[in-house]
Amino acid sequence: MTAFKDHFSGHAADYARFRPNYPPKLFNYLASISSEHELAWDCATGNGQAAAGLADHFAKVIATDASARQIESAQPNPSISYSVAPAEASGIDPDSVDLILVAQALHWFDMDRFFAEAKRVSTESGILAISTYTLASVNPQIDAILSKFYHETTGPYWPPERDLVETNFENVRFPFSELPSREFEMRQEWNLAQLTGYLRTWSATKKFIAACGFDPVDALMEELGNVWHDRERACQVIWPLKLRTFRVQ
Repeated sequence: MTAFKDHFSGHAADYARFRPNYPPKLFNYLASISSEHELAWDCATGNGQAAAGLADHFAKVIATDASARQIESAQPNPSISYSVAPAEASGIDPDSVDLILVAQALHWFDMDRFFAEAKRVSTESGILAISTYTLASVNPQIDAILSKFYHETTGPYWPPERDLVETNFENVRFPFSELPSREFEMRQEWNLAQLTGYLRTWSATKKFIAACGFDPVDALMEELGNVWHDRERACQVIWPLKLRTFRVQ
């Protein structure tokens, strides 16, 4: 059994404040490929961002996370039922879920056990959706600085599971029939403080601070400030968002 790897409880409030929002087009598409819209499961919901998007299309959403601190920071919604539970043992009724969404979290799971759980809770027409996003883009100058921070400064501190995100799980054998993949974009209008707040939520940044005793984002903010110029000016930040979907049964 793989133990829960908790990289985010210690900064759940910042995670809720500084993580990018998922685009409505993602949820419109997920609703279009789900034949029923009674119940969706947002697995590893974090602060509930994806659950809120699902709630616009499904009568009820169950949103679970293994971190109690994340659930405490989640967005209240009358259509969403939040609970603390691992992905591999959700406590959800069998044969009840029309769509399962795992947004930026599958790499932390015991996948064999999660796949078994997905099959247990899914209806006959149930869909499993896996989304991932990688490094953000602003403009060529800023992108070069962010790339160096990602690959060199924090690179040694990323957990090995990060490679699964980078490759969009291409080496994972899913025991389900796959549907055509899709790509979307996440966009935020952020100033410099918001962007660096996001960078501080990275698990690798937290591990760097624990190992080295200082925050590498402080120096990064000064470097970015030289090309951002007006730190209060909002710039468009874009993340490529990849989606893989499967028919579970």
